[in-house]
Amino acid sequence: MRIISSPLAFKKMHGLGNDFVVIDSRVRDFEATLPVVQGLADRHRGVGFDQLAVITQAGSHIHLAFYNADGSSSAACGNATRCIAAYLMNETGQSSITLATENGLLPAQKMSNGLVSVNMGQPQTHWADIPLSEQLDSLHLPISGDPVATGMGNPHCTFFVEDVGAVDLSKSGRAIERHPLFPQRTNVQYASLLSKNHLRMRVWERGVGITLASGSSSCATAVAASRRGLTGRNVRITLDGGDIWINWADDGVWMTGATAHVFDGTLTQDFLASLT
Repeated sequence: MRIISSPLAFKKMHGLGNDFVVIDSRVRDFEATLPVVQGLADRHRGVGFDQLAVITQAGSHIHLAFYNADGSSSAACGNATRCIAAYLMNETGQSSITLATENGLLPAQKMSNGLVSVNMGQPQTHWADIPLSEQLDSLHLPISGDPVATGMGNPHCTFFVEDVGAVDLSKSGRAIERHPLFPQRTNVQYASLLSKNHLRMRVWERGVGITLASGSSSCATAVAASRRGLTGRNVRITLDGGDIWINWADDGVWMTGATAHVFDGTLTQDFLASLT
């Protein structure tokens, strides 16, 4: 593998504590094999992340590919998209950019308050598009707790509860992630209504576990809350890592929040060789 022939540069970023390693494959070739992704994700022996994001060039667009900490791939990662969009816009001096993902072209823009907004596209609410394993009403799944299923390029299962702090997220999230109704597994959210158009949410992320934040989960929860009539289409969501703002507009679900480019690093040749 060419990636072990010399050290490899990476960036560490996070959106509200939802953290990423970003590798720019436009600079040099990189192959995200299962051992490499899992080795990098190890918070004790590697770098550690919720997701790995790989930047490539796809025609006229910059393309992003995402991998969960367990090595599985994901078509969408909202916070990573915002972080990379912020980095690329700062690099080029642009105030807007469009990035290509498996979930389509995602426009992003800088906001006047220093936050970054990305359009995550239209949500999927039909059972086959999410996908679910059988034809069901996605607004009321036959699972204890009456959750809502939503697709945002990846599947989501959202429970509305009185107090998210009372939920054993590790136990329930682990079980629901692999529920038979979700053939591709699912992200799991628990949300409580704090006030009009303000939700408190906690996340179990597919292939990762408990995370401080999740962009696509925030979008899915906002869509589910609106469909249930609990909120309008423009909401604030308070996660363990901070606040994010979701606007389900006619052209898609816009997500706005803070980003952070923490540091740049180099993976040594010896470390990379140990992952093969």
